[in-house]
Amino acid sequence: MAVSAQLFEMIDTTVEGLGYELVDVERLARGLIRVTIDKEGGISLDDCERVSNQLNTMMTVENVDYDRLEVSSPGVDRPLKRARDFVRFVGQMVHVELFTPLMAPGLPENGRRRMDGTLLSVEGEETNPVLTLKLCEGRLARTPSEKNRSAKAAKNKPAEPEVIVSFPFKDIEKANLIPELDFKGSK
Repeated sequence: MAVSAQLFEMIDTTVEGLGYELVDVERLARGLIRVTIDKEGGISLDDCERVSNQLNTMMTVENVDYDRLEVSSPGVDRPLKRARDFVRFVGQMVHVELFTPLMAPGLPENGRRRMDGTLLSVEGEETNPVLTLKLCEGRLARTPSEKNRSAKAAKNKPAEPEVIVSFPFKDIEKANLIPELDFKGSK
């Protein structure tokens, strides 16, 4: 079930008033409203509790029909929903899925819808900026088994040329950060 623009706006105003960023709002089965929040430095349990208490009060006052409220952090693979999300994460690794295949030099002749790469820039008008992405070593998003097969084949292959693509924000169907986890620790 979709969230109405009015409910989204009320939640957004409340969350931002508390100093957090609203990432997403979902209205799910059995009266569940799921709210995802973020801030610089990450979200703690206390942050979720604070926002939950404030939203419960706001929804009671505004007579919002719901049974349960869930407030959480976006996690390490944070979804990127708004143009301002992309501005905040310039320089980070992202996974992007487009509505239609992108045709560009360095891509297969039938284009690509799914791409992984470093977000280089976000430029242009605020409502529909153009994003520039440097694809990961010329590679495109693959399934885990394809990655394993291609890693073995790539050992004897010369390096692929760097591929940089640009596309408008409105062409993005879905996007998220790619977590860069270091389990060995920095030296």
